[in-house]
Amino acid sequence: MAEAPVISSRQNPRVQALARLRERAARRERGLFLVEGFREVSRAVAAGVALEEFYFCPELFKQSEAAQLAEQIRGTSVACWELGGSAFEKVSGRDGSDGILAVAHCWEARLDLLRLPENPLLLAVEAVEKPGNLGALFRTADSAGCSALLCCDPVTDVFNPSVVRSSQGALFSMPCAVATAEETAAFLRRKGIRVFATTPGAERDLWTADFSGPSAILLGSEKDGLSRFWLEDTECRQIGIPQAGLSDSLNVGMAGTICLYEAVRQRRRG
Repeated sequence: MAEAPVISSRQNPRVQALARLRERAARRERGLFLVEGFREVSRAVAAGVALEEFYFCPELFKQSEAAQLAEQIRGTSVACWELGGSAFEKVSGRDGSDGILAVAHCWEARLDLLRLPENPLLLAVEAVEKPGNLGALFRTADSAGCSALLCCDPVTDVFNPSVVRSSQGALFSMPCAVATAEETAAFLRRKGIRVFATTPGAERDLWTADFSGPSAILLGSEKDGLSRFWLEDTECRQIGIPQAGLSDSLNVGMAGTICLYEAVRQRRRG
């Protein structure tokens, strides 16, 4: 196996191009995104994600498995480079990086590409702003066994490096579709999937909802909650999480976890 070329300069054009992939416009233009970290890259490889490039920095490796992963990827047709510590720091988005970074191809995330089971459980999110929250919702949806995650009118894109990191690789295994609220509502109606819209103003709480059939749990943005489009839709069943304290709402990731696992509880009982 040939030695991988070594790049030491932070000003190297390839390093500069890598750093730009932290920006949404560059990801959209090139159709590529960053996957950083031993766990994330390992899970991307296991899920069959198409890698375009691979970068590693042995001086930053934190476990012997990192070297093994580097050797594994270098044995494929993926283009590989070794980066010096300073160059890797330039492209890394983490403190205490473990010296593993890949560039992967974005994939199409369309509603018509979803293949749903007979009795699906979906998580739908509208205009979630913080990448960390969106990534955590991917992880929760994956843990709860959701059939898919639907991103309506996204503020942050699903290939944001912070989404990838916070999802802990769930982005690679959880089917996902990105669409407008109107497209999402029409899709759910066609599929006969009941929509449960979470909102603090709901008259009934989630414990009274029946999630045993085809269901989609809908969450709104951190700042504004759900839009009027959903709240004025008479086909949406509005539900809330009881609040006993001064706060009138929960973090969107926490709210998603509570609702999804109530659905899981009901389905397992059934």
